[in-house]
Amino acid sequence: MTWLRAMAAAGLSLFFPGAGHALLRDWFRALVFAGLYFSAVWFFFPVEQMASASSFSGMMDVVNTETDTMSQFFIMFIALFAAIDATFRALGFPPESNDQTDGPSCPECGKGLDEDLGFCHWCTTRLEPVDSEAEDVDETEREEPVHN
Repeated sequence: MTWLRAMAAAGLSLFFPGAGHALLRDWFRALVFAGLYFSAVWFFFPVEQMASASSFSGMMDVVNTETDTMSQFFIMFIALFAAIDATFRALGFPPESNDQTDGPSCPECGKGLDEDLGFCHWCTTRLEPVDSEAEDVDETEREEPVHN
């Protein structure tokens, strides 16, 4: 399931940088990549000429003829970097368990959990309820002194 989620995030980021991070609910990175992409398109592409094109193929012809190779490479680099970053984030690299949560953490993604929910609100992994009586019995069995 993690690989499927990583591939979906990568594919969405290739199609539109920032969309893969939105799938992962990493809102800050989604806004950064989308903003970077729109800024680069506005700066490097002839937006006015593209808007006056009569069709999508005409728009792509304008981009092909009026944009130099370095500008096209820069746009593709942003999309590729967003896809790689989204893939690594979906796979859990770097591990985000450094945020020192006081309560329980999810066994799948490692983020902090809301104790009132029966699932992780970050990765939607179903959590098994913890039986507090079973824990109490285990602790009392460990604390009993051994008589010789």
